[in-house]
Amino acid sequence: MAAAAHVFVDDLTRPELADEDRHHLERVLRLRPGEEVTAADSAGGWRRFRYAGAGVLEADGDLELRPAPGLLLTVGFAITKGDRPEWTVQKLTEAGVDRIVPFVATRTVVRWEGETGARHLDRLRSVARGAAMQSRRPWLPEVHEVVDFPTAAALAGAAGCLAQPGGEPPRLDRAAVLVGPEGGFTDVELACGLPKMDLGPTILRAESAAMAAGVLLSALRAGLVAPRHDSFGQDHDR
Repeated sequence: MAAAAHVFVDDLTRPELADEDRHHLERVLRLRPGEEVTAADSAGGWRRFRYAGAGVLEADGDLELRPAPGLLLTVGFAITKGDRPEWTVQKLTEAGVDRIVPFVATRTVVRWEGETGARHLDRLRSVARGAAMQSRRPWLPEVHEVVDFPTAAALAGAAGCLAQPGGEPPRLDRAAVLVGPEGGFTDVELACGLPKMDLGPTILRAESAAMAAGVLLSALRAGLVAPRHDSFGQDHDR
């Protein structure tokens, strides 16, 4: 049975709960003394505790190290209006994506700049932390600062691709996917040199496409989806 809650602390040998985490345990989850809580240090350290009340965690297991995945997954997404970026970061974190890169494409309507951009970035990182707690992750994903499209493409690197209808099926040697805005990528962006990845037979909203990319890549990495063998004798992860 899963622990009643999961939190992040700086030191697993002397855990101290942040005020907001204590509030979440006591007021939202209504944890009772004696219930099991797992904690991580955001860098792979993991330990079981019992909640003693009053914000105190008592060790109930040995310190473990959960290594990072051998293959790191990246999803970049063009920022959208309202709270959709928060939803996107939350779901990508739950899916197990390791690096999340918000970016501004040519057809992006929203512009996050200066103090406004800093506030949005802080909020996205807070959302990622909460989602990592909910999904019991030992590692926090990296939420990168907002960049322009060329920078996002450079960050994707040799493993990068663009989410685009008509592209290749998802595959693990393309573990960094960039998802465009509602209006799609421009011809110039499509000609950036990155290959295309098809996320399915329907046209998805921007935030749904980002989520689909994260889920498909995470399922491939976990071995939940088997490679497809096509008529040309080539294996494709599908």
